[in-house]
Amino acid sequence: MNRTKFICLVGGSIVTTVATGYLLSDKSNLLRKDIKLIDSHNVILKPDETEILHLASLASSTHNAQPWFVQYLEPYNWIIGNDKSKWLPEADPTQRETILSIGAFIQNLEYAASSFGYICHWTLLAKTNQDEQVVAVKLNKIESKNPFDISKIKERRTVRSNFLKDELKIEDRQYLINSETEFIHYLPAISKEGQYINEQTIVANRIQTYREPAQQELADWIRFSTKDAEKYRDGLTTASMEIEGLSGWIVRNFYNKDSVMNKDFREVGLDKVKQQVSESAGWILITSKDNSVATLLETGRRMERLLLKVREKNIAIHPMTQILEESSTRQMLNQVIGISENIQFILRVGYLKNYPQPVSLRRPVDWFIHS
Repeated sequence: MNRTKFICLVGGSIVTTVATGYLLSDKSNLLRKDIKLIDSHNVILKPDETEILHLASLASSTHNAQPWFVQYLEPYNWIIGNDKSKWLPEADPTQRETILSIGAFIQNLEYAASSFGYICHWTLLAKTNQDEQVVAVKLNKIESKNPFDISKIKERRTVRSNFLKDELKIEDRQYLINSETEFIHYLPAISKEGQYINEQTIVANRIQTYREPAQQELADWIRFSTKDAEKYRDGLTTASMEIEGLSGWIVRNFYNKDSVMNKDFREVGLDKVKQQVSESAGWILITSKDNSVATLLETGRRMERLLLKVREKNIAIHPMTQILEESSTRQMLNQVIGISENIQFILRVGYLKNYPQPVSLRRPVDWFIHS
């Protein structure tokens, strides 16, 4: 065999190997639209119960942990529970964020029920953030005069990138805050308070990124491969982290939990945080009078109501709560920004040119319904 033929043969083999490897690789991000939204085979549930609970599950939660379950008592009579297997002991050691997330689930459930002509009657059961049974709910059929537009629930998305720096218009701020000025506060990025949140968000992220147990907890909730994303239907996927194109392909095929613990991964994440805080309109803070279970649930509901408003104004909201999760940054926060109430949410906010479709995954109703 002469040299030219040998080179051609070897070159062809390499191309074939690379092409075959690519074809067998994890080629694209798994998106919500790629999975049948409702795949319940539970014969106990009526179709509208399944749909209502699915819509409830589209609520926001830290790390997309989805820390809820539903105990089925009888048709339209359930207990909403606190799933301890979904707790985040490093980021959320007191389960404060867990209860806030369950509050968001409850708000979606009530909105979804109204769209099917039901009114919800709630009974608080939990006395602490750790109690397994949180609230009981009964749905009664009524003639709904003002059903909620469930497309707002289906289209809600957490956006992390490409915020514009334009300050929020006065009319848009009024629309978002509406009658809840006592609890929802807007801090422009150019204000002293906004700049302080910018700086401390970077500080808190660095502390948390290099706090080994917290970084390991993050690693446990990242679903690098499509196989894991489809298996768990929760957590952070490459799509929800907005890692696209070639970068997404590399992460899906060559990264794993150990990669998250590497210095390079941590520093790339911190660089991303710096970019994010530099390109927003400012911050929205949501406060509460106290930290009781009832108040946290209502605050979670308040946050979800806000999140369901923003898309129609082309406004993005990105929760960045690390300041609250690290004691050294949390201590001075209220004093510096001049708010005496309990701060429960820190939300980065800004306009978008184009609003992307939702991509984060959700567990099927069958997976979180208990009989």
